[in-house]
Formats: sequence, C-alpha cells, structure tokens
Amino acid sequence: MKEELKQQWEEEHKDANSYMLAILKVAEKVMEYLDKGEVVDADKLIGKADEELHEGITGNMAAYIASAVSKYHEKGDEFKRSWNKQYGNENAKGIINPAIFTIETK
Repeated sequence: MKEELKQQWEEEHKDANSYMLAILKVAEKVMEYLDKGEVVDADKLIGKADEELHEGITGNMAAYIASAVSKYHEKGDEFKRSWNKQYGNENAKGIINPAIFTIETK
C-alpha cells in the first residue's frame, strides 16, 4: 500500500460497519499479496483473500475491493486493468461493477 495513503485509508474507514469491514479486510489482504509479489490477477487475488478470510463477499463488494486496491496500492492501475479486462473493457475509466446492470427497452 502506498504509505502516504495508508493514514488516509485508516481515517476514512475508522467507523465502518460490518459490510464495509468485510470489504476492507479483503482489500487489505489483497494488498498484502501484491506487496509480497503475487501476480496481478484481480479476480484470483480477491477470491483467494475472501477464501482465506471467510468473509463471503458479493460481486458488488468485490468491485469495491477492486476500487480500493486500485486507489491505494502502487500496482493500482495494473490491478484496475486486470479487473476490468474480465468484464470486457480493460481500459475502462473506472472500476466495472458486475453487480450493476442496465436494462434497455426496445
């Protein structure tokens, strides 16, 4: 994690509820994996962290985790591209959230 952002991260999330705490725990674990040199594979690392921590995250939570890692880790841009690539747009401006969909009428 970028040291200069670590304090900001902790301050922003000091009053988190259980939903948010699960997101934070998994995001921190993913960033630990990245710090240890694991290959940047967003989906795999989020799944691995969730499996280790037994948080039972949802797709929406995974997108928040991807967003946090993208913002707070040195490999954030690479992580964001990896996450978005699995949803068909590696160069998306933000994080693609698989839990949000659009219904179009004909």
